This record gives sequence, structure tokens and C-alpha cells, in this order.
Amino acid sequence: MEKILQVRNLKKYFPIRRGILQKQIGSVKAVDGVSFDVHRGETLGLVGESGCGKTTTGRCLMRLIDPTDGEVLFGEEQIDFCKLTQVELKPYRRRMQMIFQDPYSSLNPRMTVGDIIAEPLYVNQVLNKSETEDRVVNLLDSVGLQKDDIRRYPHAFSGGQRQRIGIARALALQPELIIADEPVSALDVSIQAQILNLLEELKEKFQLSYIFIAHDLSVIEHISDRIAVMYLGRIVETNVAHEIYHYPKHPYTEALISAVPMPDPKIQKGRKRIRLEGDVPDPSSPPLGCHFHPRCGYAVDVCAQEDLRLELTTSESGVACHRRDELSLQGI
Repeated sequence: MEKILQVRNLKKYFPIRRGILQKQIGSVKAVDGVSFDVHRGETLGLVGESGCGKTTTGRCLMRLIDPTDGEVLFGEEQIDFCKLTQVELKPYRRRMQMIFQDPYSSLNPRMTVGDIIAEPLYVNQVLNKSETEDRVVNLLDSVGLQKDDIRRYPHAFSGGQRQRIGIARALALQPELIIADEPVSALDVSIQAQILNLLEELKEKFQLSYIFIAHDLSVIEHISDRIAVMYLGRIVETNVAHEIYHYPKHPYTEALISAVPMPDPKIQKGRKRIRLEGDVPDPSSPPLGCHFHPRCGYAVDVCAQEDLRLELTTSESGVACHRRDELSLQGI
């Protein structure tokens, strides 16, 4: 299957500065050597608790922030986004777009819905005025909004409707890949399913690929083809969604899955809830060895001594755990 995106050893370190001269005394390792692939027509779920580096990874891929190191190879041409200037990047940005987390702050309150959706078309000088208006009307229809909404302002819409506007804006330039940064986390549970179903419909209609960022495994259970689990700036496990949910290999993945509620009370009662001890370590001073070992109930001496990086196999599955072949972990 064709790879639309190949990420290799992506890093983003934010400098820590102190003193009058603002001397750098350390770095916050927000993203610390992340590697993964996205196939054309696939949805890759990127999951982990808050602060693990998911959103920073997404913004580095889009070059909204510049990565410290690594490669982001896009399309058949394998263009490395990390090496392009902002001017050189512009034509490729049309092919990869982003849906932002907060539908309230990601839309300009002083612009009408029509102008918000049309702005990417104006910036890239893609269509003339009449063609642009037709495209905007068609996009509104695609995301379940009305033609009359084109002249209204964002404050007149609910959170779910605002997110639909954000989705329409992301689709304006007919991208190949969309990075969805927790697109349903700010919405009511009843609206989340509607947005997820809409994203699935749009994926089939426009032949899209997704990177779907979330902190809740239950949200992406049905939308993801493959899942990559992040912890403290690193991917600790990746596999197809069914294997991740039913046969997790990393203790952190097991803990995340144990927090997913089951609709059947009998099944839920028989499951063991895993509560992680302590807090997430400081990313400016991560623990030696496996980063997860201070909170892991299965940790042994080697976990605190030897660092372990994820190595993808030919099947593009992998797990960064010293005891991956010994443990039998609980799935759904």
C-alpha cells in the first residue's frame, strides 16, 4: 500500500532559559524521536494522555512549529517538509490540512462562515470569485450545514456546528491528508458521534487519509485502522486497531484500555481497572531506562537501566517494552 507520509526520528525540544542573558540550561523534550507511516486512505490514531506530545507532533508535521530534528516525507515524491522554507512549503501545504481542537477559538469571530471557508482558496489563488462561492456552498452541504449559513458569524453556531465549519475549511483545498487534533474533545458526548460519523463519510467521499489525535481510546475505536500510542514524547506501541484493543503488548496501552468503559455492565464488572501510580515524569528530565518504568507495575531491574526505542517490523507493528514477550496483558 502506498505511503502518503513517512515520519522518521521526529524531535521537538523547547529550550529552557534562565538569567539576564537567557542562557539555555536544558530542553523540554516534547517530541523525542517519533517514527511512523501513514498509508493512503488510512486513518492512523495517535493516542496518549495529555502532555505526551501528540499535538506538538501534529503541529511539527504541518510546520506550524519547526521541528528540532527528523524527517517528514510527504507523497510519492517523498518531499522532506523539514528542509523546505516557508515559501517552498506553500504548494505542499494545500495537500495536507489540519482540523483544530477548539472550535470556539479556531474560527475568527469577525469573519462570516463563507469568508472563513473561502480564505484558503483566496490565499492560494485557486478559484475565481464565483467558483469560490460555489465551492463554499458545496462544502457547507458536505458537512451538513445550510447554504444560508454562508453569511452568518461563528457566534451563531453551536460547538458541533463550529467544528463542522472547521472541517469544511480544512477540505477547501481538496487535501490528501488531514491531521485532526482532538476534533471532538471539546464537544458534548452526543455530538461527538455525529462528528466522527461525518469524518468517516468525508473520508470515503473525498478519498482522504487521516492522522486522528486523541487522548481517549474509546473515541477512536471505530474510526482508526492503525493506532500509535505515545508516552512522554515517544511512541511506545503501534499496531492495527483490533490488535491494540484486544491484545495490547505495552503496559501503558493496557492502562489506557482499562479506562475505556464497556456498555455491558457484566463485562465491565469483570474487568480490572489499572490505576497508574504517580505523575507523568518531567519531559525536561525524563527517567533513565524505559520512560514508563516508574509507573509500571511490571517493571524489573532492566527497565530502569536500559533505554528502549520502538523499532517497527516489516508489518509496521512494534512495542518498546523489555518484557513484551513475557507479559499477557488485558484487552477489551
